[in-house]
Amino acid sequence: MGRARGRDAENPRARLDHGGTAEIAPSEFTSGFELIVDGTPQSHVDLEDPAHLHFEYIVRMGAVIDQLGPSASAPLSVVHLGAGALTIPRYIDATRPGSRQQVIEWEAPLVALVREHLPLPRGAAIRIRIGDAREGLKRLPPALHGQCDLVVSDVFSGAQTPAHLTSVEFYREISDLLAPAGVLLVNVADGPGLAFARRQVATAATVFPEVALLADTQVLKGRRFGNLVLAASALPLPTDWLPRMLAAGPHPAKIAQGEEVAAFARGAAIVTDADAVASPRPDSSLFLR
Repeated sequence: MGRARGRDAENPRARLDHGGTAEIAPSEFTSGFELIVDGTPQSHVDLEDPAHLHFEYIVRMGAVIDQLGPSASAPLSVVHLGAGALTIPRYIDATRPGSRQQVIEWEAPLVALVREHLPLPRGAAIRIRIGDAREGLKRLPPALHGQCDLVVSDVFSGAQTPAHLTSVEFYREISDLLAPAGVLLVNVADGPGLAFARRQVATAATVFPEVALLADTQVLKGRRFGNLVLAASALPLPTDWLPRMLAAGPHPAKIAQGEEVAAFARGAAIVTDADAVASPRPDSSLFLR
């Protein structure tokens, strides 16, 4: 479970545009390194094994990604909103040779820090664009529209997802990028009651006929702050074997689909650009392991 970390003066760090600080430190729990922003671990990278996923919500994203395409090794066309330490782009590059990936990240100092101290694999087809995630969607190559197998939205400004990346208009812009069977994965952070998550599910469901939630069982019940992975698509999601995999651990988790998702979002108001708000400010348990 994530928690605030003290700083080591020898760790490389950078001052971010939002005023916080990012640093890279050896993981205290496993092999590899962690990107720590304002004292909280936000990404884990194992340079020796890019397929090693450590944070729980990232493991869940990886489990969905493994099911995309005609085979688990087929290359994908992917857009990532939010870079972190580029954990998922590295994972896709390692497990899906030939994939072409675009990353949009607001924090240029963060990208420079990661590039220098956690360099990308030689030859990786990962292009990083600096700028606002939503504005960056408009500047992507026209050939990507309607062709993306996957869009991953995992954007935090400071400790919150910006309001303009939570609305129905935003989800429609993502939908325009996706291929007919393309999938959207969103990191949704919320606390007890899950009011924000319920609105996000209701909003995504107005754009995508198929929506599922993957989360720790206690988080999905609204008992504590944590991460929920929202998966959405125009076509049925490839999730047949996920429930058994999630239940196996290392921590109990589940996937909610169909009527369970409909009940989860029932009565929640659709988010629009006019009334969108940022995600709740997290406590120190946001980034789960």
